Amino acid sequence: MRDIENTDGISHGLMFLHDAGVLHRHEPPGEWNYSRAELHVPFIKWRFLRRGFTHAGKLDFRDRVRNAVRRQGRLKRVYLENETREPYAGATMSWLDKLERRLGFLGIPGLIRIVIGFTALVWALMWLNPNFRSALDLDPARIRHGEVWRLVTYIFIPQTQSPLWIIFALWFLWWIGEGLEQAWGAFRLSLYFFAGMIGTTAAAFFFGARFSNSMLYASLFFAFARFYPDQVIYLLFILPVKIKWVAWVSGFFFLFGFVVGSGSYRMALVAALSNYVIFFGPEIIYEARHRGEVSARRKRYAQSSRSETEPLHKCAVCGATELSDANLDFRISRDGEEYCMAHLPKAETPAR
Repeated sequence: MRDIENTDGISHGLMFLHDAGVLHRHEPPGEWNYSRAELHVPFIKWRFLRRGFTHAGKLDFRDRVRNAVRRQGRLKRVYLENETREPYAGATMSWLDKLERRLGFLGIPGLIRIVIGFTALVWALMWLNPNFRSALDLDPARIRHGEVWRLVTYIFIPQTQSPLWIIFALWFLWWIGEGLEQAWGAFRLSLYFFAGMIGTTAAAFFFGARFSNSMLYASLFFAFARFYPDQVIYLLFILPVKIKWVAWVSGFFFLFGFVVGSGSYRMALVAALSNYVIFFGPEIIYEARHRGEVSARRKRYAQSSRSETEPLHKCAVCGATELSDANLDFRISRDGEEYCMAHLPKAETPAR
């Protein structure tokens, strides 16, 4: 990295990164597009693995490259591959970046796969003994009496006892978990999952009620729909539907339940989806504000744009326009009025 920091211009730094296999060239071919306010710097993940970097080493190397390119190019922001590329890069994402750099080693790779394995085990035990569920659910009263394992085990309780549906549910959860870990990485997925888990547990203690894990897994689904809105799933293995529409319908039912449900249900919903609000709330606000600005600009443009039936030229004498006669020529006289050539005032010849 010393070679990058000591270069005299951005072109040398970019060429160094390109030779290292870190940076791609931008269009037009053969030229660096460093005149833009942002520069996308794609990192190649397998190069990290081949060099044997630790997780902390990857983050440190990545940050130093980002800072070097940003300094030399005087760029506002530099994106790296395998980072979350939300349109909003405000305080929340900076906070997550700092947290990942310091505590990234706490991320659990394959967390959702681990949850799926324990869920399958609990389903099998409940199949043998249906009363086994009561020993695992989130019961604040029993937790206060020392059954602390319930703080964790409730997330493994399946919502169905049907062999067919449990296979489908676990497969779907596996699919969601793999997609989120690929988009986020192990640390952010772990943080997202545990944030929702802590929120659900806190709400259960606050109301003294038993809460299930269904809303926690719903937050995973909403996050997946946020990253992959156009991913197609087949309802009942027949009807193709984009996952964003399924998320919208699910969100509508949750909102309806929030309006007509009890106070404990509302609290459980807010607590379980608090992780979604923390991770995606600033981005959603930014996008809504941006759409409003775009809509306002389009409205102003539409109001200022000329209608196709409105003439651009009009003679001040006869009222002829380019719409009435396409062969007419128009001129603006010294008095500021527009005339056709037939009625254009002649310039007065000054007296000698």
